[in-house]
Amino acid sequence: MKQTEILLPTLREAPSEAEALSHKLLLRGGYIRQLAAGIYSFLPLGYRVLRKLEQVIRQEMDAAGFNELLMPAMQPAELWEQSGRYNEYGPELIRLEDRHHRGFVLGPTHEEVIATLVAAEVDSYRKLPLRLYQIQTKFRDERRPRFGLLRGREFLMKDAYSFDVDWEGLDKTYQSMVTAYNRIFERCGLRFRAVEAEAGSIGGEGETLEFMALADIGEDTIVTCPTCHYAANLEKAIFQQPEEAPHANEDIPLMEAVHTPDAKTIEEVSAFLGEAPRVLLKTMIYIADNYPIAVVVRGDHEVNEFKLKNALSAAKLELADLEAVERLSGAPHGFAGPAGLDIPVYLDREAAAVRGGIAGANRKDYHVRHVAAGRDFNPVQIGDFRNAEAGDCCIHCGSELAFNRGIEIGHVFKLGTKYSKPLGAVFTNADGKEEPIIMGCYGIGVSRLMSAVAEQSLSETGIIWPLNISPYQVHIIPVSAADEQQNQLAGELYRKLRNAGIDVLLDDRDERPGVKFKDADLIGAPFRVIVGKAASDRQVEWLDRLGSGEKELIGIEEAFNRIAKICP
Repeated sequence: MKQTEILLPTLREAPSEAEALSHKLLLRGGYIRQLAAGIYSFLPLGYRVLRKLEQVIRQEMDAAGFNELLMPAMQPAELWEQSGRYNEYGPELIRLEDRHHRGFVLGPTHEEVIATLVAAEVDSYRKLPLRLYQIQTKFRDERRPRFGLLRGREFLMKDAYSFDVDWEGLDKTYQSMVTAYNRIFERCGLRFRAVEAEAGSIGGEGETLEFMALADIGEDTIVTCPTCHYAANLEKAIFQQPEEAPHANEDIPLMEAVHTPDAKTIEEVSAFLGEAPRVLLKTMIYIADNYPIAVVVRGDHEVNEFKLKNALSAAKLELADLEAVERLSGAPHGFAGPAGLDIPVYLDREAAAVRGGIAGANRKDYHVRHVAAGRDFNPVQIGDFRNAEAGDCCIHCGSELAFNRGIEIGHVFKLGTKYSKPLGAVFTNADGKEEPIIMGCYGIGVSRLMSAVAEQSLSETGIIWPLNISPYQVHIIPVSAADEQQNQLAGELYRKLRNAGIDVLLDDRDERPGVKFKDADLIGAPFRVIVGKAASDRQVEWLDRLGSGEKELIGIEEAFNRIAKICP
């Protein structure tokens, strides 16, 4: 492609709202343009990257025995009501009505649709197993779209679904998908980890893994063990814990109220009383399926809402608002404590080990000392309700855990019968008995994957794309548009590479060399051929940006041979 024939609007500066470096460079390089918050157009360069990512994904999905289809993005709301997710999914689900007032949703995912489709087409064990996938636009009404393609409201996703007669069949498919995902992300040149994860809004009845691209800009925290290779996201991570604290409280003084004016936060109370945060008991009030509960953790720990939700077997869990906190505790936010609360209290195991701690007094501007579980309040359950943190040790081998940031790029689930039962996806087995189909679900965020690769492929001046997914593999730049010899030699190499099926971009613009080189850095082709003064000797400057990054003067034939050997 010639640069004069492509829509490639590079920018000298990124818009001020762009936070992540990859987002800035995708904008500056003319890859994407924002239409509205979290909604982007993919310009020709960006679309070429998406298509190459899709090609890698399709090759691996086809090799794993999946066949491609395409389902509607607009889905009847009644399907989501049947599965139970219409109200559970939350405000991220975009709901709408047609002119006949029939309810629909814009699909963030397609479990309901695919289960309904298979229910209508599959009735016998002879038609199973079945493996299907699609690459399609999804919609989620994110409260705060950010980081460009990493958290958008409209995005491209590959979602795949498997249908088996039993769990053994699902296990085999699941493992084949784990293998396929590893191959996909390796071919994209990513540094990534597969980690144990929570199923979230997709749900399911078995294990689930997230594939995380390592990046400082990532919104997820990855917890890993450097010794035994245990890995989980922060929501799922477990660690070594002390035994439950004994309930012998005879030697602990009785509770004593302390005036703590305007000291609401852990930091403020700790400073006011001169006590370490680890001896404070932080009480958080939640609404679980419309019922209030409280959870108590140490002041230096954070509540893990996924662990708490699982312990409660709750479909929905959210922090109580300020009005509810005051109504339930009798005090403004910041002064709630477990003693005297008339709602169920869940106590973290390490908070239970704090003997005679400090907690809110359920009274404005007051806290209490010497709070003892089992004497001053009776928790309904003691368990692990906190996030892992620095200093925690691996539950398997005892080594200290490490923490990194990551971008979720893929997720695999064992759904079991979560969707097949309510949506009637059943089959008749060999004995003539009707059984629900065992399902699996496997997703990759394609547009998010593009941003994750960009985030890991940054140079000081632009992106250096991995060879497999670069929009163009080679960028030819004649230094002077007015030099006929340079133009002829550049054109000769350009035509020869195109005839060899290599993706090549020729900068045929009448621009200054500095402009051309800056734009080339933003475009990010891994190989660059600069045609300058040595053109009269049929020599060019060769730049391998994936290698040393040093320029090398070579003959035009050698340049072609190198490219033909390297490029697939």
